[in-house]
Amino acid sequence: MNQLFLMAPQGGEGQSPYSSIIFLVLIVAVFYFFMIRPQMKRQKEAKKFRDGLQKGDKVITAGGIYGRIAEVHDTYLFVEIDTNVKVKIDKASVVASPADIAPPVK
Repeated sequence: MNQLFLMAPQGGEGQSPYSSIIFLVLIVAVFYFFMIRPQMKRQKEAKKFRDGLQKGDKVITAGGIYGRIAEVHDTYLFVEIDTNVKVKIDKASVVASPADIAPPVK
């Protein structure tokens, strides 16, 4: 059975050797434009958002905690979630501002 797969095609049935290379390049291009490039764009926008955070901004963490930024440091924030209740949060865990969340549909 293995010999059948290893045999060269008979007669004019063979494909051009370039067709498989073109097909492979086409698959890589599709992956890049539909998966890799949009992901890189989202990561760049998230980094820009996190770098632009300032004291007083309202934010939502990845855990779903709503709060207002009390202090900003290089890699972390202090978020006030209630009166005199501050939580130290990594900047990477801030996912959005409340303005980015769509209101629930009635």
